[in-house]
Amino acid sequence: MNPTSRDPRVVVEVLSEALPYIQQFSGKTVVVKYGGNAMTEDTLIDSFARNIVLMKEVGINPVVVHGGGPQIGELLKKLNIESRFVNGMRVTDAETMDVVEMVLGGLVNKSIVNLINQSGGKAIGLTGKDGAQIRARQLQVEHQSPEMTAPEIIDIGHVGEVEHISTELIEMLAARDFIPVIAPIGVDEKGRSYNINADLVAGKIAEALGAEKLMLLTNVAGLMNAEGEVLTGLSTAQVDDLIADGTIHGGMLPKIRCALDAVKGGVKSAHIIDGRVAHAVLLEIFTNAGVGTLITDTD
Repeated sequence: MNPTSRDPRVVVEVLSEALPYIQQFSGKTVVVKYGGNAMTEDTLIDSFARNIVLMKEVGINPVVVHGGGPQIGELLKKLNIESRFVNGMRVTDAETMDVVEMVLGGLVNKSIVNLINQSGGKAIGLTGKDGAQIRARQLQVEHQSPEMTAPEIIDIGHVGEVEHISTELIEMLAARDFIPVIAPIGVDEKGRSYNINADLVAGKIAEALGAEKLMLLTNVAGLMNAEGEVLTGLSTAQVDDLIADGTIHGGMLPKIRCALDAVKGGVKSAHIIDGRVAHAVLLEIFTNAGVGTLITDTD
């Protein structure tokens, strides 16, 4: 008889392979940035929620940071509010920021919380404004055309970057067996709200927590070379070289820089994983093969 996925022997083999990873990571913190296909396809949504709950059940402390760009764009369109972008970033005036907060802090955040709770977990939804845990400042965007002698600073409104992360609230929730689910909205010293890139927020939270892992779900198989092969087991020095020689470019560059900064900032490892694969989070943590690119600070 050929073993199948339902064969008890296969189940036992999988559990046996996972055991040393469970032992290694029990009690450790893993920050997961959730977005892309994993957030929009029903089967992937369900598998993600179950993955997060299982991590908590075996003693790992997951912290979820989520995006929501497509959902923001959809509501803006319904409200007849024009979306404009500069260097790939949404220009966010006060009216648009209200929509961002409604979507990220309300609709998307509470949907993820509900999914995790329905899968048997205890999730709590937060934004960076709760407990002032994400202190932000306005992001300065430079633009320079060939005919300009110096770059100009473009005001894109309530788009921010992380100034400081306070971990007290996250740590308190994790210690009481809750799973924090965080929307990437920060606040400055004057109480103004800012929309911040979710990858960046996840990386900075991972650094502040001294996390074991940062996991960034994306819509590609991982970091690939010119031949289309997924690169993994990379050191920070190797990643720096791949940036310098142009192998890492375009849309993947900001995500890789985020992972690179996190590892250089003390996170044990960063993972760029394929969110289009069901149970991608568990496959990356608990199996030998993994489903993406692993970056560490070791040679």
